[in-house]
Amino acid sequence: MTNFAINRNSVLASLKRVVVKVGSAVITTGDGLNADALNRLADQLCALRERSVDVILVSSGAVAAGRQRIFERTCRRRKGQKDMASRQAASAVGQGRLMHDYDEAFARHGVVTAQVLLTRSGLKDRERFLNARNTMERLLEWGVIPIVNENDTVSTHELEFGDNDTLGAMCVGLTGADLFISLTSADGVYDGNPDTNPDARPMPTIDNICDLDIESMCDGKTSVGTGGMYSKLRAARRASQLGVPTFIVSGKGEFDILDALGSEDRGTLVLPRKDTVSSKKFWLAYHDDPAGSIQVDNGAAGALLRKGKSLLPIGIRGVTGCFERGALVFITTLEGEELGVGISNFSADELDRIKGMHTDELAGVLGPLPFGEAVHRDNMLLDAAI
Repeated sequence: MTNFAINRNSVLASLKRVVVKVGSAVITTGDGLNADALNRLADQLCALRERSVDVILVSSGAVAAGRQRIFERTCRRRKGQKDMASRQAASAVGQGRLMHDYDEAFARHGVVTAQVLLTRSGLKDRERFLNARNTMERLLEWGVIPIVNENDTVSTHELEFGDNDTLGAMCVGLTGADLFISLTSADGVYDGNPDTNPDARPMPTIDNICDLDIESMCDGKTSVGTGGMYSKLRAARRASQLGVPTFIVSGKGEFDILDALGSEDRGTLVLPRKDTVSSKKFWLAYHDDPAGSIQVDNGAAGALLRKGKSLLPIGIRGVTGCFERGALVFITTLEGEELGVGISNFSADELDRIKGMHTDELAGVLGPLPFGEAVHRDNMLLDAAI
């Protein structure tokens, strides 16, 4: 699909598979899970299934459910539960409660659910990524709704995916969905932060998300916190690279996904890019955090951006970070402008030794090589939403 051919009616008419991400603000209260909200969500997703649409649900809420359960059973005070170990422990308790409540909500429609816990390190391996894809396909063939969450209990960082918006965008690539719906507490995107700017106006459609300065719109990415509008727009930008539109809309109250999709008065539709990337390039760019950066001269930058060339050592002027062969790295200009990311064929030390050299000079420094590119164009994604 291309931008000029897309509107809300065409998205709905052609919809075959959707990833729906729901945030904690939609399905929890200060006391834990909101049963009414879970039931409403199940009603909406089953209405999509009745239109022969495959549904994958990415759900937050496990930590909140765990904290609720711990407080109820142990009468522990709620303070001191925000460190990593406490969040992981609460998630371990809450995952079972979250799935139990989802099972009951969907069972009212005779629909079976499946729990799918993912980590970025698990998807980093291409074989495991493809195995996860095959498992999801089989669940959907069986008419099961996969309910996806990050496996917080075994994650080795504070948040491996960063937030469930990022996880949702990764699931779009994993499952080949043709729409990403982000259910949040805000009724769409505004051209400024409505909490601090009374003149902020709603944006029913975003034609080219790459033209937006989303950090400024969201008052900086750090101030809005995990799961804020910044992360939703970044996830939408990633989905757009796959040619997939994103619909950001409020999931609170008596919401109706089908009505909202058909109305210009609800939510924001982020249109996909015309120049889409392959699912493999998407996976390469977003499976890991960049381990360093390569600074290139103007000639190399032009060859990458305008001619679709690979990055050769002769165009490299600097290397930052400590990384080995096969690491994901930033590619930047000498001024620090990010051009994209790619998989480095050389370690940081090797790149530092061969930067500025012609390809036929490399063997004299590193010995015989099966390749001459520092980053091959097939392993590179320009204008990445990192």
